[in-house]
Amino acid sequence: MNTNVDIDTGISAYMQQMGEAARQASRHIARADSATKAHALMSIAGSIRQSKATLIEQNRLDMEAGRAASLDAALLDRLELTDARVDAMAAGIEQIAHLPDPVGEITDLKYRPSGLQIGKMRVPLGVIGIIYESRPNVTADAAAICLKAGNAAILRGGSEALHSNQAIARCIARGLAEAQLPPQVVQVVDTTDRQAVLALIQMNESVDVIIPRGGKSLVERISNDARVPVIKHLEGLCHVYVDTDADPQKAIEVAYNAKTYRYGICGAMETLLVARESAIDVLPELARHYAKKGVELRGCEKTRRLIPDAIAATEADWATEYLAPVLSIRVVDGIDEAIAHIEKYGSQHTDAIVTENLARSRQFLREVDSSSVMVNAATCFADGFEYGLGAEIGISTDRLHVRGPVGVEGLTTQKFIVYGDGTTR
Repeated sequence: MNTNVDIDTGISAYMQQMGEAARQASRHIARADSATKAHALMSIAGSIRQSKATLIEQNRLDMEAGRAASLDAALLDRLELTDARVDAMAAGIEQIAHLPDPVGEITDLKYRPSGLQIGKMRVPLGVIGIIYESRPNVTADAAAICLKAGNAAILRGGSEALHSNQAIARCIARGLAEAQLPPQVVQVVDTTDRQAVLALIQMNESVDVIIPRGGKSLVERISNDARVPVIKHLEGLCHVYVDTDADPQKAIEVAYNAKTYRYGICGAMETLLVARESAIDVLPELARHYAKKGVELRGCEKTRRLIPDAIAATEADWATEYLAPVLSIRVVDGIDEAIAHIEKYGSQHTDAIVTENLARSRQFLREVDSSSVMVNAATCFADGFEYGLGAEIGISTDRLHVRGPVGVEGLTTQKFIVYGDGTTR
């Protein structure tokens, strides 16, 4: 993208109209009570279930176009809707419907010497623009999470999923109508023109937050060109550090699971750091486990002495998010070197230590600057559902305004509220 390029006036007008409509709808949905939002969500889920055949038929058109365009197998897999995936989409919306409603929650009420009672109330962000690729289920997930948090949403999916996304959009519109909510509460952009994205991320008068979901290049382009605040994560370069005082069996189980649970998730471990004293007890056994799964190992010189089949790691390996059955391994002198490595190469997503030493676990928690820091647990637990959030729209590696898995509460903010009784200053 290039912010110096003029946006086509037709696209600009279309997106501006969408933004203005979303702003008006945001005021309506912000006032909606929990029962109304739950009614809308359950109606959307019901419409998706009733429209399963239509959704799969429209998805077939996208799949055929994708094959004709020579999309790779992984992208086609993310694009495809099956009976089970449509059912899972509806079930996910039903789960969101039953989550506690954060909007209107009042916390931290305290009396001040002035006689005022001051606290905070949780409120929606307003209008959220979400830009994503491939997976049609994101249309349903994003709509549901935004709606639950009392926000209006403008959704722009990838061109490869246009038919699928529009079919899901019709289900959402029916659900909103049944709950007597404006259809503009959730709008799905129906043009594949990339200038629509550029227009959306620059509409700072009508859009409050942009959330990009996709590859690193997409997120970087959106972040560089946006005039609207962006909630983002660029990549998940996650580490597990096996400490000098680690239980070897725990270390093997955690490191194996962190890498092989699912290779393509952002919480998958990409680099294993092992204290020199623990390496002999951990690495040869781990190598045998990884070999059974076909994981390619790339190691430092000390690692290759213990795992002769490992490929020599390069400088680039330490900074690579593989999202594949490939793992970098480095033997370090101790926790300080491990933390220094994470600080230099990590992406501030999720990092873990395996140790029985309380002092070192606390040091790791305190000094590692990531959105999730774990002790004796696999990094693949970095997930909104696993954290009890019910669902997530993504994992933020930002510091403002939300960090880590972004669930319903993460799509709200807080305002101060002040109670007085004719109190003057």
